[in-house]
Amino acid sequence: MTKTLLFWRTQMPFSRTWPALATAALLAGCSMIPTYERPAAPVAAQWPEAMSTTSAQAGTPAAELAWQDFIGDASLRELIRLALANNRDLREAVLNIEQVRAAYQIRRADQFPTLNLAASGNRQPSSDGNGGISSTYTAGLAMAAWEIDFFGRVASLKESALAQYLASEEARKATQTSLIAAVANTWLSLQTNDELLALTQRTLATRDDSLRLTKLRLDNGAASVLDFRQAESLTAQARATLAQQRRLRALDVNALTLLVGQTLPDALIATTAGAAAPAFSDVPAGLPSDLLTRRPDIRRAEQQLIAANASIGAARAAFFPRISLTASAGTASGELSGLFKSGSWGWTLAPQALLPIFDAGRNQANLNSSNVGRDIAVAQYEKAIQTAFREVADALAGRATLDEQVQAQQVQLEAEADRFRLADLRYRNGVASYLELLDAQRSLFSVQQAVAQTRLSYLQNQVTLYKALGGGAIVDDASEKSSVQKKEVKS
Repeated sequence: MTKTLLFWRTQMPFSRTWPALATAALLAGCSMIPTYERPAAPVAAQWPEAMSTTSAQAGTPAAELAWQDFIGDASLRELIRLALANNRDLREAVLNIEQVRAAYQIRRADQFPTLNLAASGNRQPSSDGNGGISSTYTAGLAMAAWEIDFFGRVASLKESALAQYLASEEARKATQTSLIAAVANTWLSLQTNDELLALTQRTLATRDDSLRLTKLRLDNGAASVLDFRQAESLTAQARATLAQQRRLRALDVNALTLLVGQTLPDALIATTAGAAAPAFSDVPAGLPSDLLTRRPDIRRAEQQLIAANASIGAARAAFFPRISLTASAGTASGELSGLFKSGSWGWTLAPQALLPIFDAGRNQANLNSSNVGRDIAVAQYEKAIQTAFREVADALAGRATLDEQVQAQQVQLEAEADRFRLADLRYRNGVASYLELLDAQRSLFSVQQAVAQTRLSYLQNQVTLYKALGGGAIVDDASEKSSVQKKEVKS
């Protein structure tokens, strides 16, 4: 047993092994990750010519303008605060960050040796043929198969995991911007449907009165059955529109409840008659190249591209030797009572190198898969840029034309209102036919609905432009907390 212990203690003198370990530590970190180059943006350098006047506005960029400063209505701001606190999609995105962060920490831990407290005992027949039993007991610290990262395989996997973590943070920001825009647009739709509901109720009341008057005139021979049927048809149409508006309002409330994540306070969704339209701050469009750093969905796609690029480094390193080190230090004895006595201490050091010779093409297939994965990530990154360009261009087109459309329809509304007043006066005085009056009623109601819908489109377009330019990502304590965590991860 003494010979066995002596061999265990002097298998590889530490004075001769530490230079080899130091050299390995210096060589570890050799990276095979391809040099990353950001792909060229596959979009024009300027917005469409028709939008040039709208894109040159001065002001705070949307990505630097907090939503509290963008939205002027206090009720809407409070609804957004509730949504940021309770929305389940945003909560899932935040939890995904924690999960991916843990995965990154696991990859980072792979770069360091793992130390364990190990104890073992072994009893077997003696090899001297005397029929006795030999015993061996060991206790101490053990390090199992620590990979010395000569060719950067572990480091590449860590870099890929880090990029995935940063992508998850950008995904949370993208979810947040989408949530803010969805709450704002749904709230605006609810306000418009309340306005249309009130308009339809007033129109139905007017047509009910007209129907009763026409029935009275019919009974007294002053109106024809055709006049009565026309009045009856318009009244039924208004009643059907009223049912539709009630349904649309209920759908808006349901959608807003889901977005906010709780029952809606009545005070926050109430509509005040005659209230001014909600105010939103104007934001400059800037240049298409600005989207690369301002849109979280584009930054997320780029981080996923970086992760795919790092995975190629790990796949390349698999073609080279994988060197691992197993070591232990502690005490060994043939008797349990002598385990910690003087002279029983020792250590072992067992390096191992594995060079792939035949793997049926597994490593090459893995490298091919990684290369294709990077190409897919490039396509996804470019598609994200093109989608962002289209969204901003569409919103700029809306900003350039919707305001003019609202103003033109407002003039039309005033004209139709005056036309209806004159037609009603002419009919009551027997100058005009009832058909003329009904046509004026129908036109006025249609224009009133169109004005409300176009005004909604104009307001929702402002929200959409703010979101499309990357607005809404910086706002709350959760963002600040994630930024702190990101700094901790990088450190």
